[in-house]
Amino acid sequence: MAAVIRWLSITAGEVRQGPESARLYYLFGVKAINIERATEKAAFILDQLNQQLSSQDWLVGSTPTIADVAVFPYVALAPDGKIDLSPYPHVLSWIERVKQLPGFVGMRGIEALAGNA
Repeated sequence: MAAVIRWLSITAGEVRQGPESARLYYLFGVKAINIERATEKAAFILDQLNQQLSSQDWLVGSTPTIADVAVFPYVALAPDGKIDLSPYPHVLSWIERVKQLPGFVGMRGIEALAGNA
């Protein structure tokens, strides 16, 4: 439980300040955002995620949790903020695993896999 809460806190902090802020800057024109700082924060948290996911399929434990659900959309939509995900192969694999979950529903920018919606 503590690890899940930690990832929820990271989502509200580093993920919001990194990938989400970069997306707001580029996609929605929120110019009050320091894009250099947002890009640095995105790289930092994506490195952490990639490392975490290098030895396990999910952020906490052996099954998906609310931690995965909370982090997922911001990270999956990071390219909207000109954040390249290709240096993070474990993150990319995790994104695909989330999309394969039963009942996954896509949204603009995150397509559901055929037969999964």
